[in-house]
Amino acid sequence: MIRSIAAVISTALFACVFQPAQAAENYPNRAVRMIIPFPVGGATDILARVVAQKSSELLGQQVVVDNRPGAGGTLGSRIAVTANADGYTLLMGTTSTHAIGPHLYAKPPYDSLTDFSHITQVATSPNVLMVASQVQAQSIKELVALAKAQPGKLNFGSSGTGTQFHLSGELLKLLAGINIVHVPYKGTALVYPEMISGAIQILFDVPVVALPFIKQGRVRALGVSGKKRVNVLPGVPTIVEAGIPGYDADLWFGLFAPTKVPAERLTRIQTEVLKALASNEVRERFTALGADGVGTTPAAFTAFLKAENEKWAKVVKASGAKID
Repeated sequence: MIRSIAAVISTALFACVFQPAQAAENYPNRAVRMIIPFPVGGATDILARVVAQKSSELLGQQVVVDNRPGAGGTLGSRIAVTANADGYTLLMGTTSTHAIGPHLYAKPPYDSLTDFSHITQVATSPNVLMVASQVQAQSIKELVALAKAQPGKLNFGSSGTGTQFHLSGELLKLLAGINIVHVPYKGTALVYPEMISGAIQILFDVPVVALPFIKQGRVRALGVSGKKRVNVLPGVPTIVEAGIPGYDADLWFGLFAPTKVPAERLTRIQTEVLKALASNEVRERFTALGADGVGTTPAAFTAFLKAENEKWAKVVKASGAKID
């Protein structure tokens, strides 16, 4: 009897120790969902699919992209933050969803610093400031002069109120002292037909989406938002070079999960995503799209996220932008 009881206790203890380890070793044993809080064809969607494809190979399970656009990216982010904390739901967040969006609400839908696990910063990309081909401005100085001569007459489109593309326009308004009117859409892909028709005159977007339209002459690139020129648009100056001192508005992308996901699962995801970002095929693809792969530790990503929140909270306050 004593031996039987001891055997049962031993088996139970073994199960308690072994099963979690076994579960960790078997993760993932089914498809992982990566929520994209913006429409198909946008910058986040395109870059995320590059990462998802390579990560699927490394994880041994499919990483399935799930586009959930709306509310400037906060709709998809809310879906992610309330998902089961099992490591099978990830979110490709951006400057818009995790550094700008929460500051636009009187009652924020989530706290980007405390309601998510911060896995890694994935990439950065400058924005390209473009005008419709009909606009009589060949440079940012000419655009500013035109806007000052016609206050409130020029419209700039974005992927939604509170997105990074929206605040890029607000930052331009503040620093250049101009009055241009914001018109939100559910994604920048929806703005280009409006630019081609002339209904929208100005747009900020990333090179990955903008390049085909620029090359076809449908829109005109006047400047890029970062500290350096973009290799795919070498002739386009930075906005600072073009005469707007202090302008800096790069877009970043990062991988998140709900809080309380087991640490070993987060580590597995981060490890494989960093391998994907370091691979030649992903690096070359990102370069061709005008983006730079990053790849950071969770701690470094959290520190970066705090700094970005402080930066964009000031821009949101100064611009007066808000969502009721």
